[in-house]
Amino acid sequence: MSSYISTNKLHNSRILLIGGTSGIGFGVARASLEHGASVIVSSSNPERVANAVSELKALYPEEPYVSRIVGKVCDLGKDDDSIEAEVVGLFEFATKRGLFGEEAESEGKVPINHIVFTADPGVSASYLRSLHTIRYIGGALVAKHAPEYMPKQSPNTPSSSITYTSGGLLVRPRPGLSLGLVGAAIVEGLARTLAVDLAPFGIRVNAVSLGPVRTAIFDAFGSKDVVEGMLETYAEQTVLGRVGAPEDTAETYLGLMKDGNITGALVRTDGGFTLK
Repeated sequence: MSSYISTNKLHNSRILLIGGTSGIGFGVARASLEHGASVIVSSSNPERVANAVSELKALYPEEPYVSRIVGKVCDLGKDDDSIEAEVVGLFEFATKRGLFGEEAESEGKVPINHIVFTADPGVSASYLRSLHTIRYIGGALVAKHAPEYMPKQSPNTPSSSITYTSGGLLVRPRPGLSLGLVGAAIVEGLARTLAVDLAPFGIRVNAVSLGPVRTAIFDAFGSKDVVEGMLETYAEQTVLGRVGAPEDTAETYLGLMKDGNITGALVRTDGGFTLK
């Protein structure tokens, strides 16, 4: 029998993707499935959750993949007083025994091994308020309740992780984006400080800093020609001369989940965007 040291690290693990119904999070969901994990995709929009589950099952229609895909609505953009209940409800669902065919008669929850947080508010008039609520309050409450729903481990065997998402524009700010970039600063601060706070529970905390990545969010900015023009401009601003794809950036999230020796880190996958 072969002794694998890498490809089986996520096998039979539970991975919760908050914001996993499209773009970056959806890419991480796909890569996690391919590495043997079970995935729970979540967002605030019921239709997007249902569509994401259906699309994943269409992409991976065979066993064991198709039975390792579920979704759950969780709205982190609600009023502050109700966000905590949303987080707890999501965790209760994600740790339910029998969710992926385990013996439902057995007692106790099945812990979440990894949490990937890519949730972001859509473009709207209430963007800034939603940004603060989702990135800071939502992110902090996820960390608050995570120890109860993740494996009980000693600090010297930290196999569980939480990974947040930031962006390279914090390093290369553009005019008019100051308030919006506060969200990225919040995420990076959370990752560093929570790495210390959650270490006693054996939970590692990191953040991924993204450069330009071609996702559906660009479609909200105008016609096909407008979007293509934006992508060309972003590509010119990277060292590699290209815009990333979700399947590229998914590898960074996988690495942070699998590397038990990394915590408090900010890892960039940006095509050299912050260098040029």
